[in-house]
Amino acid sequence: MPFTEKLKHIKLLRKLIYVIIGIITYPVIAIFNKLKIEGTEYVASLPKKNVLFVSNHQTYFADVMVFIHIFCAIKWRKKNRLGIPFYLLNPFTRVYFVAAEETMRTNWLTRLFILAGALTVKRTWRYESTEIRRNLDPSDTRKIQKALEKNWVITFPQGTTKPFAPGRKGTAHIIKNSKPIVVPVVINGFWRAFNKKGLKMKKRGVQLSITFKPPLVINYEDSVDDILGQVMDAIEQSKKYMLKGAHHRNS
Repeated sequence: MPFTEKLKHIKLLRKLIYVIIGIITYPVIAIFNKLKIEGTEYVASLPKKNVLFVSNHQTYFADVMVFIHIFCAIKWRKKNRLGIPFYLLNPFTRVYFVAAEETMRTNWLTRLFILAGALTVKRTWRYESTEIRRNLDPSDTRKIQKALEKNWVITFPQGTTKPFAPGRKGTAHIIKNSKPIVVPVVINGFWRAFNKKGLKMKKRGVQLSITFKPPLVINYEDSVDDILGQVMDAIEQSKKYMLKGAHHRNS
């Protein structure tokens, strides 16, 4: 196991990293902007393992920052709010998130996110400056399945911040094989407040929203395509949501 991976599993170090990330990011999500949270009652009653959060994606890192804050706040019995971040004194660390490897090694802050629980996967490759999309390879899938055995995992099935991009079948394969509780999440407003990476604020006073929906009722014997279709409907990124209004667009 690589040294970075070993560090990631040291609980005390993870807590320290969450405190650092939390202190840095709290002002931009809860003071300079407005955060609306819904559905934390569905999260509070979940078991502490084999839970997969599936979400649409608007920035590389700001989305994950908010998940971390909310999960820590829920641990401190907060309901649909963050409040003063006393929850950083004892953060919730049994969560990992899927992230493209090429975005995780650009600077010290992104590398800190690796230690915070990033499951790095090779989701794209570039040919003559063009991004070519591809599904998760088997080794990446196994990495996510292993993390689910004892933790929560956040994944973004589209693997891109482009709205209404098709979902990756790798997510459905993971659902079929690991049979996790699948919690759909819909986020909005992040593209207005932050740049694409989510590390720089573009605008203040933006309404950020994150809605946790009830866990999906899934027939794990369904086809990969059917499961993926169910997931994409739940995170409001399927074709039937495409023309429902400007609030679903990020351009």
